[in-house]
Amino acid sequence: MLDLKYITQHVEEIRVHLDHLGEPGAPLDRILELDVQRRTVVKEADELRSERKSVSKRIGRMEDGPERQGLMDSMRCVSERVDELETRSRQIEQALRDAMLRMPNMPDPDVPVGGGEEENVLVRTVGNRPSFSYEPLPHWDVGERLGIIDFERGVKLAGSRFYVLMGQGARLQRALISWMIDLHVNEHGYKEVYPPFMVRGECMVGTGQLPKFGDNLYRDAEEDYYWIPTAEVPVTNMYANEILDEKDLPIYHTAYTACFRREKMSAGKDVRGMKRGHQFDKVEMVKFVNPQTSNEELLSLLNDAEDVCEGLEIPYRIVQMCTGDLSFTACKKFDVEVWAPGCQEWLEVSSCSNFRDFQARRANIRFRPTQGGKPEFVHTLNGSGLALPRVMIALIEHNQNEDGSVTVPSVLRPYMGGLESITRV
Repeated sequence: MLDLKYITQHVEEIRVHLDHLGEPGAPLDRILELDVQRRTVVKEADELRSERKSVSKRIGRMEDGPERQGLMDSMRCVSERVDELETRSRQIEQALRDAMLRMPNMPDPDVPVGGGEEENVLVRTVGNRPSFSYEPLPHWDVGERLGIIDFERGVKLAGSRFYVLMGQGARLQRALISWMIDLHVNEHGYKEVYPPFMVRGECMVGTGQLPKFGDNLYRDAEEDYYWIPTAEVPVTNMYANEILDEKDLPIYHTAYTACFRREKMSAGKDVRGMKRGHQFDKVEMVKFVNPQTSNEELLSLLNDAEDVCEGLEIPYRIVQMCTGDLSFTACKKFDVEVWAPGCQEWLEVSSCSNFRDFQARRANIRFRPTQGGKPEFVHTLNGSGLALPRVMIALIEHNQNEDGSVTVPSVLRPYMGGLESITRV
């Protein structure tokens, strides 16, 4: 959420940003209108309270009589008007907050201006695409021939966009998760947390999924619980409505969770294979940092995601999002994409984002400066470290062999009981 003072003082600048973000329908004018109404109501209420206080003192010094009774009657009317204004003020405040929750974050000055993903900027490519003496197969063919992915039974159990990992396929995914968590904890300095996979609606508001993206969330029909779309939601909200000590910053957390998304916004896309499902696993990295260091922390976060790709020896590239492809909450974002030779495409496996104080304002996460002064909002960042199943897709397709087997990356072999390759059992 943006600061109201910032909004009212940078109206034309924000209009330009909204146009660059592709958000011309954002409720900027509604916010400005409600802010004027709020100020008007508050001013009138304050003036009436001041009048009531002054006249009440005067009444206290008067003797009973018609004049005193007249003043008392007029103050009764003033009190009734103050009550009306207080009710109206609460209504305006709620409407104003609702409107502000629908305003996107503003892009960082060095985010390239562009209309959509076709104008994103390629930062660098690391590693070479593998060459094959045969036509590499997509993961759905490799997985089914090895008996490690069962799409038919996944559909039978839950419908389209579901699958079942079998045998060494299930173990491979579990090995990936364990290795990634260990890497982030032991080498990158994160603390592991295992959060709930369901949260209250206020947590979705805190990280920006609600109210704008409610249609893409799974919700319990009877209680105020949402299935998380990413571990970012529970991990970020761990510190909601808290004041941290500056000396404890930065705070790094990593978490494995299952993630649940309706995928309404991608209807009809990527319907084959494991690329896009309603349920998937992911290892997430979340940071709470001092505002003065958040730019450096974003680059560090990106390096941590890259380390996973390098450890798996999978070719990858870094792409910076232009304004038209930024998320609702991010002010700056880099995607990590891995090459999948069977699908013949780059697959996003991580989005590393700096939100500045956008989420912290919504969730009310602050820190107390060591040198004294009022508490300030922290800056939050997060990125996948990495997202499954797309890492599985790239790993399977990149490491497939002509005989149909899949070579297990060396970093995963200790987690696979020493297994060097996956073959049909």
